[in-house]
Amino acid sequence: MNETNEATLVVGPSWIGDMVLTHSLLQVLKNKHPASAIDVLAPAWSRPLTRRMPEVRNTIDAPFEHGRLAFGARLQLGRQLRGQYQRAIVLPNSWKSALVPYFARIPIRTGYRGELRYSLLNDLRTLNKAQLPMTVQRFLALAEPKDHPRDPAPGIPAPKLEVKPDAIEESLRVLQLTRSNARLLALCPGAAYGPAKRWPANYFAQLAQRKLDEGWQVWLFGSQDDTAICDEINVQCEGACTNLSNQTTLDQAVDLLSLADYVISNDSGLMHIAAALQRPLVAIFGSSSPRHTPPLGTSARVLWKHLSCSPCFKRTCPLKHMNCLNQITVDQVLTQMVVAP
Repeated sequence: MNETNEATLVVGPSWIGDMVLTHSLLQVLKNKHPASAIDVLAPAWSRPLTRRMPEVRNTIDAPFEHGRLAFGARLQLGRQLRGQYQRAIVLPNSWKSALVPYFARIPIRTGYRGELRYSLLNDLRTLNKAQLPMTVQRFLALAEPKDHPRDPAPGIPAPKLEVKPDAIEESLRVLQLTRSNARLLALCPGAAYGPAKRWPANYFAQLAQRKLDEGWQVWLFGSQDDTAICDEINVQCEGACTNLSNQTTLDQAVDLLSLADYVISNDSGLMHIAAALQRPLVAIFGSSSPRHTPPLGTSARVLWKHLSCSPCFKRTCPLKHMNCLNQITVDQVLTQMVVAP
């Protein structure tokens, strides 16, 4: 590759957590080809993440509604990108995600076998899930030649999101928040995939109350979909928490999470953001598996029961008991919280 004038296009995933994990791949690519630019094609919502990844030169908005083919729009975008890239790495496994690099006539188009992509990708890989159990390992393998020997465990660079102090101050000002000298606990009780990934609201509330009684501030983070569970937690704490659910942009959530002295989160996009901000973190897993999408970084701890019925990867508990989450107690979470004096 002529690194002085050729670049790589990375087609990013459509989930916040996977987009954070993409930063591991970007770090590897930049390390291999320091002078070669990297652009990311991803949904517009991902910009608050990609602009905090210094390896990214440009983020190209994918103007396609999730799940829609939008064949004409993909063709038009592909034509606009012709002649700009030597290589494309396509992270999603869908057929439509490989269309833009194909229409852009990018010479090397790398990705895993997916939905009939034989004609769209010319560097097609076969995924061995047993050999590469973690999502981030699967991403990193695409940075290597097809016949490269796999050593998936060592050397995974943890995602690291950069936050600027002035952006933090602006987020505090806009949301009219006061950062006191008290320690700050951030709770992320939502999980977009479904209730089988959500630790019970009353457990979060008990944890919050314990830390409030110790003089901590407690901030609740979440999207519009998490408003009900955050409201429930705050009601049980008699309104003593700061409820930021559906109040922040993704930009602001990243800025404010960077202030946390500790984060407790379900397996969610916010969990990966907290880990990438290098915040001390306890991540609670239920129906999903930390062997697949663990939070990366030395400050993260995982609680997972690994019952005989888990991981089931279901949105709701098929056995109706939710033991994988109900059996994780507040005291167990508190025990995992290692707080510097």
